[in-house]
Amino acid sequence: MKYTLLLLFIFATSFTPPETNVYICGPTGAKKYHYSENCRGLSACSHGTVKTSLKQAQGLGLTLCGWED
Repeated sequence: MKYTLLLLFIFATSFTPPETNVYICGPTGAKKYHYSENCRGLSACSHGTVKTSLKQAQGLGLTLCGWED
C-alpha cells in the first residue's frame, strides 16, 4: 500500500497538462487570438497565421476572438 501511494504521488507531481495552442494573424500587430486556425475571424488575415501558446498570446495582451466566445 505504501508503494502504491508513493507511485501515485510521483505520477501526480510529475504530470504537466498539455499546453493550449492558439493562432494569431501575422507575427506582429495581432489584437486577438483564435483557438481554431479556420476561425472566421482569421479569414481576412493577409499576413499568414502564427501558432503560439495561449499563455504567450495572453502575455502579449491579446484577447479571444469574438467569433469564438
